[in-house]
Amino acid sequence: MTIEEAQKQVDTWIKTYGVRYFSELTNMAILTEEVGEVARIMARTYGDQSTKAGEKTELADELADVMWVLMCIANQTGVDLTEAFRRNLEKKTQRDKERHRNNPKLK
Repeated sequence: MTIEEAQKQVDTWIKTYGVRYFSELTNMAILTEEVGEVARIMARTYGDQSTKAGEKTELADELADVMWVLMCIANQTGVDLTEAFRRNLEKKTQRDKERHRNNPKLK
């Protein structure tokens, strides 16, 4: 599935099952919440915190939740994520093509 196809599927789902998009500010708050859930799993899986009994630790599902809400925000604000990602990759390549190779911290 391409990013464009995923954005379209999210839009179709919202219009079929979700009635309408939540407001942009609500979706921003939901995105923040979902990123926090990713952070919690990362802290417990790769960091020093222990997992609580019965706590959900499905990283893939939480990352997909982040993608879902990000696509909702993109759809409702008219952002083509395929094009935005292409431009962002180009920007990073131009800006950082030598930066990381010359970083002694990464050697």
